[in-house]
Amino acid sequence: MEFSVAGGQGLCDRVSRIRERIEAAAKRSGRDPSDVSLMAVTKTRGARIVRQAIGAGLSLFGENYIQEADEKIRELRDGSPNIRWHFIGHLQKNKVKRAVELFDCIETIDSIKLAETLDRRARDAGRRMPILCQVNLAGERQKAGISPEGLKKLIEKVMDLSGLRLDGLMILPPYSPDPEKTREWFSALRRLRDNLESELCLDGRLKELSMGMSHDYEVAVEEGATIVRVGTALFGPRDIK
Repeated sequence: MEFSVAGGQGLCDRVSRIRERIEAAAKRSGRDPSDVSLMAVTKTRGARIVRQAIGAGLSLFGENYIQEADEKIRELRDGSPNIRWHFIGHLQKNKVKRAVELFDCIETIDSIKLAETLDRRARDAGRRMPILCQVNLAGERQKAGISPEGLKKLIEKVMDLSGLRLDGLMILPPYSPDPEKTREWFSALRRLRDNLESELCLDGRLKELSMGMSHDYEVAVEEGATIVRVGTALFGPRDIK
């Protein structure tokens, strides 16, 4: 399903405004704005919209579904070799091989079994796959993600897998229309990351914190996000038909 979006110039304006807000949020928390990457979430957006986004200066894109991403990435890859693609949806084991072929990073590793499957496929492809571990801090049953209690064992396992490179953590917190109510989850993920880095002597290897979406990315940046995943604020709401 396609989403409605204004023309390229309107998208350029939105990109500029979002970057300005990211910069202001970073400065409020004493951070370097260049440490924060803006990811355009392009699930259900066609290749034409992605081309507009590339023209507006975006280079990092997030996709939720392998089949949809497959068509899009193959169409765009040759003409845009410097674009990076992250997988941010639930990864089924039977889709792992194709995910390794398509994506530059998988953000949603949440079990040892999935990590082992991805490691095997990455090594078969001659790759060392960058990944993030998805954490379900709130224990929401309807959402994927490993529990905070299980995260240490997952990290320890991943560090032993030669086909994977663990770069950080990702969270999809309980939704609230009030961004301030998601602040506690972003802060908790940052503290969890810091504690595990210290406990496991990781020396800053978990540098990435992927957190914050269209309605709360500024709060996420204030709490330490290095990747914000923005869709609606860039491309507009879904065109219901």
